[in-house]
Amino acid sequence: MTKDFTGKRVIVMGGSRGIGRSIALGFAAGGAAVSICARNPGPLETTRREIEAQGVLAHSASVDLADAAAIQAYVPEAVKALAGLDVIVNNASGFGHSDDEEGWAASLSVDMMAIVRGSHAAIPHLKPGSSIINISSISALRASSRSAPYGAVKAAVIHYTASQAKMLAAKGIRVNGVAPGSIEFPGGTWEDRRTSNPALYNATLASIPFGRMGKPEEVAEVVLFLASAKASWVTAQTIVVDGGQLVGP
Repeated sequence: MTKDFTGKRVIVMGGSRGIGRSIALGFAAGGAAVSICARNPGPLETTRREIEAQGVLAHSASVDLADAAAIQAYVPEAVKALAGLDVIVNNASGFGHSDDEEGWAASLSVDMMAIVRGSHAAIPHLKPGSSIINISSISALRASSRSAPYGAVKAAVIHYTASQAKMLAAKGIRVNGVAPGSIEFPGGTWEDRRTSNPALYNATLASIPFGRMGKPEEVAEVVLFLASAKASWVTAQTIVVDGGQLVGP
């Protein structure tokens, strides 16, 4: 990840592990000052130190992204710590899979409302040329009997991304999204399912033409492109990053 973000200030919501961590480290490698938030302080501090090791300003805060007040407090704090804001990446999930009140509440409060709240808190600090990037999922683009709330809300994220882009174009702010396929990383869902549900893991693996799960860094590369000057004429788009998983083997 060699894109130049020198002098840029970036917030990555849900930035301590997996895709969020790779996004944060990618921006740091490009010279950006980076703030990350997540609930678990252990991985959060580990990733903050990794960002700092890139020689850039690193800020972190423990935030429950289902908590509106916590988000509204965090974003101005991060902006102050970074001395401004150029990019916000809304990357978080409540992983609401069950088709019941609990599953829908988890998906709506984190996968959708954390994006809305994070964006609303960030927009007053964004200037022309700034960028918002929302992380959706390929689950938004196909029906599933296993995770109806998750897929439906991720589909709403894609729609909201396009609506945000239209609303913010007059301010010179671009808004795009990324829809990852199945991504495996240490401590992640698919690493767990490799042993806890090998039938599902193997069936999913067989659905990917390249015969492997994706890597967080492969998603991060697309996020970095969308946030860069190279994508200055790209807005209202959600790019699928799935190794062909949607089209099948």
